[in-house]
Amino acid sequence: MKTKNRYIIAFLTGLFLFTSCSDFLIEEPKTSLTEEQVYGDEENIELLISGLYTQWRNTRQDRGGLYLTLGTDEGKQGAQQVHENNTQAALDKYHGAMNATNSVISGEWEKRWPIVSAAAKAVKYATSDKLRAEASFIRGAVYFELAMYWGELPIIDVDNMVESRQPLEKVYGLIIEDLAFAAENLPDTQEDKKLPTAGLAQALLGKVYLYAPEESNFRDYEKAIEYFDQAIPQYSLIDYADLFDTSLEQYSSEVIYAFQFNNEWPDNNMVQHHAGSRAVADLDNNCYFGGYDLCMPTEHYYEDIDKGGIWETGDVRREVSIRYDFTLPDGREPTITWTGQEDELEPHTKKFEDPRTQGIMNFWHSGGNIYYLRLADILLCKAECLNELGQTAEAVSLVNNTVRTRAFGGELPEQYQWSESMSQVQFRENIMDERMRELGFEGWRRMDLIRTGKFVEYVSSRNPWAATTGAIAPYHAKWPIPESEIKQNEFINEEDQNPGY
Repeated sequence: MKTKNRYIIAFLTGLFLFTSCSDFLIEEPKTSLTEEQVYGDEENIELLISGLYTQWRNTRQDRGGLYLTLGTDEGKQGAQQVHENNTQAALDKYHGAMNATNSVISGEWEKRWPIVSAAAKAVKYATSDKLRAEASFIRGAVYFELAMYWGELPIIDVDNMVESRQPLEKVYGLIIEDLAFAAENLPDTQEDKKLPTAGLAQALLGKVYLYAPEESNFRDYEKAIEYFDQAIPQYSLIDYADLFDTSLEQYSSEVIYAFQFNNEWPDNNMVQHHAGSRAVADLDNNCYFGGYDLCMPTEHYYEDIDKGGIWETGDVRREVSIRYDFTLPDGREPTITWTGQEDELEPHTKKFEDPRTQGIMNFWHSGGNIYYLRLADILLCKAECLNELGQTAEAVSLVNNTVRTRAFGGELPEQYQWSESMSQVQFRENIMDERMRELGFEGWRRMDLIRTGKFVEYVSSRNPWAATTGAIAPYHAKWPIPESEIKQNEFINEEDQNPGY
């Protein structure tokens, strides 16, 4: 399809998902209906918007839930995964297969644009501010992901369609316009938890003002704090271990937004299938922490400080976040499988483990919620903004008295209290480790590395595959525009490709 209709009719190619809170039902696309018929009915728009949030959720399902962590200083592929799939290996190795034909990267691009396209239609045709706000939020949220990973983008707005890549100032202008409208018009609560609230829009808008590239002219620490302060009072921290306990209510007071899953297909998240240990899977296919080593913690993430890692003695997040012991529930000890890859028994993330599958069903049926935004993230983001505004002592106090106190069971030992006299530069270094301790494998690390300018420095020294090839370069901070897009979109040509590819 080589016209700008590529985007504006995307909703007619299977996007029209009809959903409820607990069931995600797919109905045949109504391709026989005209655009006016589809969007002239408020109920249709409501159902369409609900379906868009299911599609957004599904970008975190299966391998997609881990691709955003690969290639960072936090997550790496297992050795067998790198050996088996050169295209996927490029996400860590940054070698020649990291190019416009890379199917993993193009897959992530192609998952998001239909959501943006249909959301733009819903923004145009929604007759209530609430529905328009829901559509505006998802367009803004998914655009934010696209902009952080790929940079300059087409503008998909029914009244201002521009299919050529536009400067970041225009892209982030649309993102902020969407999220600001959502923050003003969304309700404080939603019966259907997959739909956004005002607090979510406020929190994400604050993050956009913190994360926006300098060249967009939208990075603004004071505005970020303004929106963080609107969101923060609506939520409260809970015990860290409870966040990842699938036997408890997962939409707790700390959760600003989570992608909801359960243990039944097609609503299982499947992420544990890729995050767990092959050695465990080989010994017992129904052990809840088995898997196939797609994405594992780097040494920097799983080691203690005295070994070059991040963990301090007594931090409860360490054992909650990372599995070091692979003894099965019945006492059996797994061994390295036929692959001979010793990293099968190196530490793995625990955040996607779902004990409800133990002895009952394969770990592929993992169904815990996957967090998008929670209060701890926003508190750390606010502290960063305070530090950048020269209020380092206040930033230190905020981190000490909230996130770090919780991390040590409610009482932060004196030796682990950050000094209020630390420099602005030291705070920047400390907060990056703190974000990894708190938010590891929750999908924000690549963006954090890009926005802080630490992408090449940290990945080249801490990701073993990137260190081995030595190929990572500053241009890798943006993924390549897929070749399929260049061929299909007459307004994006090879000379419009991100530099370096």
